[in-house]
Amino acid sequence: MGKVKLVLVGSVLGLGLGAGVLAGPALAEERTCRAAIGASKLDNVRVPRGATCTLTGTRVKGTVTVERGAVLVARGVHVAGNVQAEGARTVTVTGGSTVGGSVQVKQGGAATVRSSRVTGDLQYDANRGRLQAAGNRVGGSIQIVGNRGRALVERNTVKGDLQCKENNPAPRGGGNVVGGNKEDQCRRL
Repeated sequence: MGKVKLVLVGSVLGLGLGAGVLAGPALAEERTCRAAIGASKLDNVRVPRGATCTLTGTRVKGTVTVERGAVLVARGVHVAGNVQAEGARTVTVTGGSTVGGSVQVKQGGAATVRSSRVTGDLQYDANRGRLQAAGNRVGGSIQIVGNRGRALVERNTVKGDLQCKENNPAPRGGGNVVGGNKEDQCRRL
C-alpha cells in the first residue's frame, strides 16, 4: 500500500510540473504613469506624451521612458535599467535615487539629477532649460553637450570623465572629484 501512495503523489506532482511548463514565461510589463506611483515594484515605466508622473520610493526592474512634453519627478527610486527622456519638458531624479544604468536626457527642457547614484553615464544633450548635476556618485561619465540652458555641475564623484562642450552658456560649478579627465568647458569644475 505504501508504494501505491508514492506513485499517486509522483503522478500528481508530475501533472503540476507539466502544467507549469505549459504556462510559459511571464513577459515584462510596461506601466503607463500619468499621476503618482508610490512604493511599488514594476517592470518598466512609461510617461506618455504631455503627462506628469511622480515616482516616490518606486522600484523599477527595467527602464523609465519619458516621452515628448512629459514631466518626471522621481524621489528615492531604484531603477535597475536606464532613465531615458527625449523631448521631455522636465526630468528630476533626486532624494537618494539609484539608477543601475544611465540617465539620458536629450532635446528637452530642464533636468535635475541631485543626491543620487548612477551606475552608468549621466548625459544631458541639446536641452533648452536649466540643468543640474549635483551631489551625485556616477560610475561612468558626465557628458553635457550642446545645451542652451544654464548648467550647474557641482560636488559630483565621477569614476569616468567630466565632459562639457558646445554649451551656451558654459556650465558652472565646482568641487567635482573625477577619476578620468575634466574636459573642454568643464576643465575647471
